[in-house]
Amino acid sequence: MKIKNFIIPFIVLFATINANSQAKKYIVHTVAFYNFENLFDTINGPNNDEEWLPKGSQNWTSKKYHHKLENLARVLSEIGSGDNPNNSPTFIGGSEIENRGVLEDLIKQPKLINSDYGIVHFDSPDKRGIDVALLYQKKHFKVTSTSNIPLLIYRKVETVIPKKEKEKEKEKEEITDDKIEVAKDNRVYTRDILLVTGFLDGEEMNILVNHWPSRSGGEKKSSPFREEAGRMNRKIIDSLIKINPNAKIITMGDLNDGTYNKSVKVGLGAKLKKTELKEPRDIYNPFEQMAKEGNASLFYRDAGDIFDQIMVSQQYVQTDYSSYRYWKAGIYNKPFMIQTTGQYKGYPLRHSANEEGFSDHFPVYIYLIKQLN
Repeated sequence: MKIKNFIIPFIVLFATINANSQAKKYIVHTVAFYNFENLFDTINGPNNDEEWLPKGSQNWTSKKYHHKLENLARVLSEIGSGDNPNNSPTFIGGSEIENRGVLEDLIKQPKLINSDYGIVHFDSPDKRGIDVALLYQKKHFKVTSTSNIPLLIYRKVETVIPKKEKEKEKEKEEITDDKIEVAKDNRVYTRDILLVTGFLDGEEMNILVNHWPSRSGGEKKSSPFREEAGRMNRKIIDSLIKINPNAKIITMGDLNDGTYNKSVKVGLGAKLKKTELKEPRDIYNPFEQMAKEGNASLFYRDAGDIFDQIMVSQQYVQTDYSSYRYWKAGIYNKPFMIQTTGQYKGYPLRHSANEEGFSDHFPVYIYLIKQLN
């Protein structure tokens, strides 16, 4: 694609950046994350996929699978189109993916095939066999290295929780397919962290894709697992900064925790305000303010929260747009993706016995921009 096809003149949108922005043009790239919610094929694989087979409990047929792919492709092709109308996202982080094959089927969908996505995917040790992955537009991003970093989490001796508190915790327990299973060696086998390094239009960047342990068993009981995931992200980011103090880093994923939880605020050390970023290792979380304003990427028992988050390192939060910088963030929740009737009216339109739906999460996204002239 010629560069002119993805250059957008911002007249009103960038008035807050510069009063004379009328004459300026910016290159825009959308970075998205979406929990694909059980993107399984219909082939019996080596993983624990029995329920997602034609004779399994989900009665998952080829017709349903292909309808699911069509639904996901529709959403993915439109994310960020409000301010970047000429392009589907340059990057798409995904979770709840059975294998590379389902991603190959996804990127061949009519709504995505012209974007020419590359795939970075590794099989993880998760007990359900679900993984994370990164899709990227090959015309813009050149991969130089990839790795799946094991999230080594072990169950420690459980603290005794008073009966009343235990009952309250049971009430808050998340009903999810994503159960936490502990092996005989006390290891919690969960998703690895995906790290991808490469060049976006010639500028080096690093992307982490996450899917942290669920709240199965209760939020408090499972919190230490996500706190460890936050600390592991912190370690990876620090190691990248040690190699290059000017490293540009994006970490994204379904964290199974809100922006205010200990895993994000302490383990990872994410900041609410741009002015709080003092060192290259500092991470800005634009979704924390969005959560404070009542926005949500998922709902449970009539309460919304933002578990799906994209955060950026200090190098992306600068006022000099001669290099790619963070602009703004959003949650993509168009009416066609929302349940309109019944008990779950207003929730994401997810898979059910009668409908393939989209996902039980709304996707999130950020824009990266660079001044052209």
